[in-house]
Parts: sequence; C-alpha cells; structure tokens
Amino acid sequence: MTFFQPPPSLGNTFTGDAALRSQLRRLLPADVHERVEPDLERFGARAAGDLLALADAAEAEPPRHVPYDAWGRRVDRIETSEAWRALDRVSAEEGLVAIAYERALGSWSRVHQLAKLYLFHPSSATYSCPLAMTDGAARCLARHGAHDAELADSYAHLTSRDPARFWTSGQWMTERTGGSDVSRTSTVAVSLDDGTWRLHGVKWFTSATTAQMALALGRTDAGLSLFQVRLRDADGALRGIRVERLKEKLGTRALPTAELTLDGAPARLVGEIGRGVRTVAEMLNVTRVYNAVCAAAGMRRGLMLARDYATRREAFGRPLIDQPLHAATLADLELEARGALALVLHVAALLGREECGDATGDERAVLRLLTPVAKLLTGRQAVAAASETLEAFGGAGYVEDTGLPRLLRDAQVLAIWEGTTNVLSLDVLRAIERDGSLAALLADATRRVQAAPDALSDAATSVGAAVDALAAARPADRDDAERGARAFAMSLGRTVIGALLLEHATWATRVGDVDAAAATAAARRWCARDLAPRPHATDHDIVALLRECDVTH
Repeated sequence: MTFFQPPPSLGNTFTGDAALRSQLRRLLPADVHERVEPDLERFGARAAGDLLALADAAEAEPPRHVPYDAWGRRVDRIETSEAWRALDRVSAEEGLVAIAYERALGSWSRVHQLAKLYLFHPSSATYSCPLAMTDGAARCLARHGAHDAELADSYAHLTSRDPARFWTSGQWMTERTGGSDVSRTSTVAVSLDDGTWRLHGVKWFTSATTAQMALALGRTDAGLSLFQVRLRDADGALRGIRVERLKEKLGTRALPTAELTLDGAPARLVGEIGRGVRTVAEMLNVTRVYNAVCAAAGMRRGLMLARDYATRREAFGRPLIDQPLHAATLADLELEARGALALVLHVAALLGREECGDATGDERAVLRLLTPVAKLLTGRQAVAAASETLEAFGGAGYVEDTGLPRLLRDAQVLAIWEGTTNVLSLDVLRAIERDGSLAALLADATRRVQAAPDALSDAATSVGAAVDALAAARPADRDDAERGARAFAMSLGRTVIGALLLEHATWATRVGDVDAAAATAAARRWCARDLAPRPHATDHDIVALLRECDVTH
C-alpha cells in the first residue's frame, strides 16, 4: 500500500482555543462577553476559511515594483495581488482598527479588537502590519490632530469601516543610519510660506508604501518633528516620493516593503514642532502591543497545526500524540502560548483603560513598563516556538510548499520590528528610572497571587521570590544596569506571566470553568521555573568572551 503523510487540518480558531475563551470569560463583564463571543466565533471560522485562502493567495503573488510605464515615464507603481487588496477590505469591514475607536464596549473595546487581531494575524499574510501602523497613526491624530481639518479628515479615514473610505498608514522612521537611533535622522523638513512643509531624505525601510498616508520624522530647526505625508495626488501619482526598490526579505513576503527617496514630499506637522520623538512614541506604544499580540497568535496557530498533525501522523505503531516525549513537547508549546496570551490580554485591558481615562496612576505606570516587556518577551518566544513547531513536523516542516516554513520566516521579524530586544530592554530601564513604575508592577503582581489556594501555594511562593529578587536588584552603575537589562526585562515578563497564570487558575478553579485543570497545570508548570535568575556575567567575563584570540601566543 502506498503511504502519504496526512497534512494538518485547521478548524475554527476561536472555538479551538480553550485558553483564549477561558481568559475572555474571566476578563470581560458578562454583558460584554455576551456581545463579543459570537463575533469572535464567527471570525474564527473565517480565519480557518476564506481568510486563510486569501493569505495563501497573497503569499503566492508577492508585490511588484513597476518603476516606469511603457513610454518611459516614471510611475513607481507597486502592484499587489487581488488577495492582498481583499484583506484590506476585510480589515475595514470587520472593524479591525475601528473597534478600538468606536468604543462601543468602553474600555473593553481594546480587548475585543486585539482578540480579533489575534485570530486575524496568522491568516492575514501579515496584513496585521499595516493595521498596526494605521492604529498607531489614528491614536496620534486623535490626540494631536483634532483642531486641524486635514488631520481630522485623515483620522476619519483611518477608523472607517467602509472599504471605499478606509485608509492605511505607514510609519517612516528607519533610515540608512538605522531605525532605533532616531537622533541620527537625516530627513530634512523645509517650511514654506503657506504653512506647509516639504520633506527631503531617504527612508530605508518602509512597510506600507501602498498606504494612503504615512507618519514620518523630519529634522527642523527646532529638532525632530513628526509629519503626516499624504502619498498620492488626486490622480493617484506619488507626491514628491520616489520608490527606489522593494526589499527582499526573509519573511513577510506578501507585505510590500520599500526604500524611498523623499524629494520635496508635501507634509503636515503633527503635534508640537521639535517634539516628534515624544509624539511618535504614542504610535510606537500601539504598534508594540500589536507586535506582541501577533507573536502570541503565531505561537497558537503553529501549535494548533502541530497538535492536529500529531493526531494523524503515526510512528512506531501509534499516533504522535500518544508518544510521551512528543506530547511533552506539545505541552511545552502550549505553556508558552498560554503565557504569551495572558500577558497580551492583560496589556490590552490596561491600554483600553488608559485610552478611556479609566486607568489609575499605577495602571498607567504598569502599562508604560509592560508594553516594551511584552513586545520583547513574546517576540523571542515566537521565534523559539516556531522553530519547535517546524521540528514537530519532521522533514515536512522544512518543505516550502507545505506552508509551514512561513511560520518561522514570519516570526523572526517580530523580534526586530518596533525595537529589537536590546533596544526595548534599555527602554524598560528608562521607564523604571523616569516613572518609578517597577514598584507599581511588582505590587500588582503580588496582589494577583494573594488569593491563590493552598494547592497552588508553591506557585505563589515562586512568584513572590521572583518579586523579591527583582525589587532587590541593585546594579553597581549604569553600565552594569545596561549589561543586565535584557535578563532583567525578561525576568519581569516571566514574573508577570506567572502572576497572571496563577490568578487565572485561581479564578477558573473557583468558578468551575471548563479550562480549570489546564489553567492550573499551566500556572504550576510556569511557576516551577526560575522566574528571575541571577545574572552571572561579570565585566571580566564579557571582555574575555569578546576578545579576539591571538593564536600566535
């Protein structure tokens, strides 16, 4: 008999995600949950159906740059697939940005929106990227553009549910000098007599060149300022923008990413002149939350596929799911996925409260600190989980036409976009120094484990020990603090996840939730780790490791 390996099958991604459904039952008030769950269940079916088909089609037909028309005129047209354009229409119709700004559910609107993004991202060919920048731009314009008719009009487009009116936005910060050190931005903004501006410079990496607008940093006499650029005129031609090339990337291949030259691109000031970095930080806070949600979503999607495959694939006389070591590996992936989900939903709830003016001072401080922590930790988790997921499929995980390698290729960017792990670790230090947010975060973690039952006392003790270790951390000087920043930030993330998983398990047990056994196992297993290990590298260690060996001596 001829043998063919069975492919994995994907069912409704909402009803098949017990952790997500249980977390939402706890987080959301009953009346809000009653309104949200049917929408997510319907959308979970789409994520495994027509959306997944659109994503596959968009990946199969990547964008193409057409610099000239047939008669030699420069047109710089970027052609995308019909599937990519259909994903744009779906984004508008489903309110993937609008939900957060309509606020029909008050501060819970962010949880609804980002839970929906969690379902959308793995079936979107990374259309979640333009949505992240669109949402971030909408937040900036809501705060800084209300008294400017043109900016207010742009905001209305960004938050529309009408596909004919819906706009996406780019975020143009990265130049040849790099993306994180914005102090080296060389794009120049020139003021004209009519109050408008023109931008001149090169943006080396732009991920939304097919958008209708972008927010870009430009240098003025008063310092870096933030500007809105409307990309095209009434005829669809680019305004003072030249597309040099599309980028060849490891992953996110359906997403058009370009290198641009701004040659007098008309621009409009957003916020105060000379305060562009502070203004664009509001956008980055949103895009970093998106990044974390997408990381958690990718982990869950890979696990769904690997788990289903394990029920179909037999080896050594029985299905993989019945092999103890393979089952343990899948359990490790489940634990990581649950931890990431708990963290991003917590951040989503805090973001919603902050935007609606409901957050306390301590909650705002915790949000400021947890945003970079969630992004950096989940970004690293996503890459490791994707690699493990591919291994769970054996050789099939390494074959492109199975679609599985995309999980790893697309995950890798999540540790890079919106700030690398090291950059965000330093941002965590700045948040602690400026806002005194560490005490608020650790107090919050402690409060969440106080109601743990005796059966989970070991887990609560583990979280308490980690809180004490983090509170007692006292680097000798600034260099010492920076050397340990990555380990410290990850310890913060692991400790908060431990507290959140423990809080959820306590609730699930008390109310008899159907996910109680799994939630309890996850809390125990997560907290059995060393949540806040002591750093061990000294100055001498680091110098010795980095020094080039001289083989002649």
